[in-house]
Amino acid sequence: MTHAPQIRIPATYMRGGTSKGVFFRLDDLPAAAQQPGPARDALLLRVIGSPDPYGKHTDGMGGATSSTSKTVILSRSDSPDHDIDYLFGQVSIDKPFIDWSGNCGNLTAAVGAFAINSGLIDAVRIPENGHCTVRIWQANIEKTIVAHIPITDGAVQETGDFELDGVTFPAAEIQIEFMNPADGGGAIFPTGNIVDDLEVPGVGTFRATMINAGIPTIFVNAADVGYTGTELQGAINEDPKALEMFETIRAHGGVRMGLFGDVAEAANRQHTPKIAFVAPPKGYTASSGKEVKAEDIDVLVRALSMGKLHHAMMGTAAVAIATAAAIPGTLVNLAAGGDDRSAVHFGHPSGTLRVGAEARQVDGAWTVEKAIMSRSARVLMEGWVRVPGPGTRSNRLGVTASTKSTR
Repeated sequence: MTHAPQIRIPATYMRGGTSKGVFFRLDDLPAAAQQPGPARDALLLRVIGSPDPYGKHTDGMGGATSSTSKTVILSRSDSPDHDIDYLFGQVSIDKPFIDWSGNCGNLTAAVGAFAINSGLIDAVRIPENGHCTVRIWQANIEKTIVAHIPITDGAVQETGDFELDGVTFPAAEIQIEFMNPADGGGAIFPTGNIVDDLEVPGVGTFRATMINAGIPTIFVNAADVGYTGTELQGAINEDPKALEMFETIRAHGGVRMGLFGDVAEAANRQHTPKIAFVAPPKGYTASSGKEVKAEDIDVLVRALSMGKLHHAMMGTAAVAIATAAAIPGTLVNLAAGGDDRSAVHFGHPSGTLRVGAEARQVDGAWTVEKAIMSRSARVLMEGWVRVPGPGTRSNRLGVTASTKSTR
């Protein structure tokens, strides 16, 4: 019996913020996968190891969580206002699809470093010491992101003493600016309201702030859904009824936001919108054992991603939190005390995070010029990722690959 060899593709495995994923240069992908479509999706699904009915990603690079089942494709930008184009794919764990509908704010922290290391940034732009500003076009949501990458001795600095709750070890700090983070039409509140009554058949009617900033997000009050806002992952993820409730709220909220034509479409768009619940400050013990004191935070936030409670906080959801906190009357702002603020320090399952946003009202409508946060990133492994070649039973790619290195 003839066995086709595996193909290998240059790739880098990186952590960005509290996520990690497999990074590719667009030009290094097989020709058929350099364009959007089934060949690209099939390739990346096989790289990650999805769909996996066992939920382990044993035969792929994924980590079997929403935070670790991610892919990134980067290329030089044709726009004079940007250095690189960044495309993000959220890979389903147990279903054969990739959600291209949104960004990953955490992996954004690794995008600039990868671009520099991969030769996508001209050498003359990289200082000997200081920071290299990388102008990123986020192709999924068509937004500009500016990353400030620390440089030491002409190379990306990855180690440092910046600590990020949800990440075990300290690293170098990377500041990220999400410019004009509302959706393409500038409508921060797609329903036209800061707070809506969201009717969810079979579940109830909830006060909800539905916002497009960073990523479409539905905020509800923790108390209204039976929680305190201090919950860790187990309290939600080990309760099938809770997961079903949150998914139902998310689906109906997505329809109200104009993201779905009907609730059935939510099953094929798991990445957006996000669903989160908020509460006033209260002390709790984070998943790391760290004691979070009520007086050290402004608000409690818990958010679900890909159907599960996130172990920390998605970077794009943090942008939504910062934006909502800056606008008086939203559920996030009210839970934080209702004050005017340009930054918020919130508690999440792994600890705390501070994020800022510049919001202002123009002709009666709210706009956000930018949201700012700090993250960290580092290369975990680089070389080639291998997948079964065409003609093997475990491959339906129909593509071949070059073995050229990015080095």
